[in-house]
Amino acid sequence: MTSIKNIRNIIILLTCFLLTHNMNAQVSSDFQTANSYYDEQEYDKALEAYQLCLQENEGVVLSRKSKAQVYYNMGNAYFKQGNLSQSILAYERCLRLQPRNKDAKYNLEIAQSRIIDNLTDNSSFFVAKWAKAIRDLLTEQAWIVVSICLFLMTLIGILVFALSHYVSLRKASFHTAWIALILSIISFFNAGSLHHRDTDRTEAIITQGILNAKSSPDKSGTDLFTLHEGTKVNIKETLGDWCNISVGNNEGWIQTSHVERI
Repeated sequence: MTSIKNIRNIIILLTCFLLTHNMNAQVSSDFQTANSYYDEQEYDKALEAYQLCLQENEGVVLSRKSKAQVYYNMGNAYFKQGNLSQSILAYERCLRLQPRNKDAKYNLEIAQSRIIDNLTDNSSFFVAKWAKAIRDLLTEQAWIVVSICLFLMTLIGILVFALSHYVSLRKASFHTAWIALILSIISFFNAGSLHHRDTDRTEAIITQGILNAKSSPDKSGTDLFTLHEGTKVNIKETLGDWCNISVGNNEGWIQTSHVERI
């Protein structure tokens, strides 16, 4: 009876392996097809093929690196078409998966430089800007690993401090322990901040060419400021077909159909 169960488990594993292999082959084929369309400047067809890669295999086959590459290529295709908002959205999604992708960062900066009258927060304290820039250097998972490693270093430092009979070693281990502990806590909060950002998806891109933010969630509301295609905003809350957004020092209401979450 046990041998029959083992054989059945082996068959199931082999079936899963073959299915995964076939799906990987299909993803590779779709990706190569999309790249071929891109090289031929048939951007509509390329984008359809890239979307197919994401829709058919999301969460199953594509690794973070592969998915990031798809978004990066989509950003390039959208940019070639002159679709500024979708190119920025694709680059942002690529950087969520690969924060250190230099090509995506460079292309994103170029796309953002085309935004008309982009609203920025000039009053933000420079330390807050630096903290956010450091947070965005790694993914949530990477920050968790860093936090765990630093915490282990803290424990080792405490252990050496408690057991060592040498004053110089005790001093070094003590300072190492508290510095590692502080950095571990910072890494943990960075991971938590990224988790909140990616789970709630509060950041979004304006997809409408030009629109006016309202003082209330109604078309009859007073126009507060103008937003242009490609501007990055933070969604604070939603109410029916409207969402309350903030960008820089400005806050207002726009219709949810005019934004797409990153």
